[in-house]
Amino acid sequence: MATETGVTKRACRDHEAKLEEYLNGELSGAEAKETAEHVKICSGCRNALDQAAAGARLLQVARVTPEVAPDFALRVMARIRRAEQDRVSDRARFWQPCVYLGWRFAATAMLALIALLAYGTRWTSRSQPNAISMRPIEAHDFLFASDPTRPPANRDEALMMVAESDHGNN
Repeated sequence: MATETGVTKRACRDHEAKLEEYLNGELSGAEAKETAEHVKICSGCRNALDQAAAGARLLQVARVTPEVAPDFALRVMARIRRAEQDRVSDRARFWQPCVYLGWRFAATAMLALIALLAYGTRWTSRSQPNAISMRPIEAHDFLFASDPTRPPANRDEALMMVAESDHGNN
């Protein structure tokens, strides 16, 4: 404890090692009697003995702990897993609208691509002449035409070609 000057005196080196044994009752009769008389007159050793006694009481309180149940580890691990699943589901809930929007965007883009491909194939099939409906060119068509390699330049030449080829009856 504090002395008159406000400074706590330290325990004596000779008796400090014996104080814990004295407290636990491990000293022989003569040594225990000597230590008890010294503690009465020495404030430093008395203070150290009081602190050791307080520490021993704290240890006794701390030692009295209930026994751990056999399934303690299983319950703790289950709580940890549950907390981890909650954390993951919270993160998934945050990103779910973005994923939903992404799928909708991808589906819309796919439908637009299909529509463009269908439109493109339909347009190219209309712009190309139908090979089946064309009349094959025969040898006598070239005999009477003025210049078979040159197409007609105007309406008059086209009419003249029709007239020269048996009036379009072929």
